[in-house]
Amino acid sequence: MRKYLYTMALAIAALGSCKKSDLNLYPYNQVETTQAFNTEGDVTLAVNGMYYGIRASGSYYNGTWNIVADVLADNLISSPAGRGTLLSYSRWLLSPTSTYGLFSGGYTIVRRANAIVENIDRFPAGAFHDNAKGEALALRAMTYFDMCRVYSKTYLNASATDFTLPYVTTTDAKNMPASESVKGFYDKVIADLNAALPLINANNGVGRLNKAAVAGLLSRVNLYKGDWTATITAANTALGSAPSLPSIANFPLIWTDQSSDGVLFKVINNAVDNINTQGVNYYQTQNGEIKSEYVVEYNFKQLFAANDVRTSTYIKTSALSGSLYNNVVKYAGGTGKPAGVQDAKVLRTAEVLLNRMEAYYRSGNEPAALADLNLLKRNRYTGFSDISLTGTALLNEILKERRLELAFEGDRFWDLKRRAQPVLRDGTKGEKADGTGTPYFSTTLTLPVDDHRFQLPYPVAETNFNTAIKQNPGY
Repeated sequence: MRKYLYTMALAIAALGSCKKSDLNLYPYNQVETTQAFNTEGDVTLAVNGMYYGIRASGSYYNGTWNIVADVLADNLISSPAGRGTLLSYSRWLLSPTSTYGLFSGGYTIVRRANAIVENIDRFPAGAFHDNAKGEALALRAMTYFDMCRVYSKTYLNASATDFTLPYVTTTDAKNMPASESVKGFYDKVIADLNAALPLINANNGVGRLNKAAVAGLLSRVNLYKGDWTATITAANTALGSAPSLPSIANFPLIWTDQSSDGVLFKVINNAVDNINTQGVNYYQTQNGEIKSEYVVEYNFKQLFAANDVRTSTYIKTSALSGSLYNNVVKYAGGTGKPAGVQDAKVLRTAEVLLNRMEAYYRSGNEPAALADLNLLKRNRYTGFSDISLTGTALLNEILKERRLELAFEGDRFWDLKRRAQPVLRDGTKGEKADGTGTPYFSTTLTLPVDDHRFQLPYPVAETNFNTAIKQNPGY
């Protein structure tokens, strides 16, 4: 950690002498913080720089986040026709030299949020001050929670002695933080989100966090914590009395950036930014054909019904060199943007509704859970009539809809970990659309619930430099 922050500090020192007219040329964390919070323009520059940090970080929301959790689990299978990216993840051959981006990328985002929280009181109190602080607290908590999902056990699976990464709240490059308990870390995430909720505006415009998004994030974290009451309360705040779900007609428009219906928070990625990582994670084109890195696993593809709008929105079956493949086209690109370039959808109302319906079920309110399930299904399946389920059948349907809805969005592996379920892969199926071809490359097809590889290793560059950070067991 100190190594990473020290490098960042050198960049600040090198650029701290820029003229005021030059400040718009650089992200906020390249500006001397003591000079950056005197006016609304200064604070706005800092906030914009914080969000720019998300776009610039190649391992989170505008980078590989949309594929890593699916590659680690059972939604995707590697295509031998691709370039062989992320194979160490797909094969569970993880090492302390393979996850630096997920560590440094997260702290890149957090550091910019910390700079705002540290310095915002230089600016006079009031609504503008409070909103900026609320955005910074919420973005810090959101990023830390996702880093915790990567490197740590979840709250329900952790003991009092299980540890996670440091919850750093300073920009001090000399800081040498130690690992801390998983459960204490969750408390800090929730405290930041609860502190942000009354401060942040109800509407900050597209591409920025707002009150509903913060409440939605609280529903996510509390679901992982197993606090069903808090999950429901937060989801109710985020969704309001009439949850806004995109209709069947509008749903495909979300993924071409023609609509933000049902999107609580997304990272703007325009044609000028031209960051195509999300799309390239899945495929490129070759002679006009789709050449995928990973394709939809055969058994998972069978769960997508013909009358489900997500089937055609997420998946396209097409030929490459004479063989058919089920390609992920969810990130083909926004309308009017280059291929693979689109806004990164970080939080949607559908996820919040899924959080609430599962919390309703687990707290014993099956009628409310069923009502939420039918609401989601009415907005995904053409010709749908409400269903009536109870008990395990209802839970299984809720979990199936979660898997379908959040497919290829960075959820599956962490969700299996949350529910203490193993990864179970079918070694008889290959990557082609009919299930033939090359099966999974991994030497084992099952990742048991107690396998140490559910927690990814910390980068050796950090654990060597800061010995207060403990490496995860098994690495």
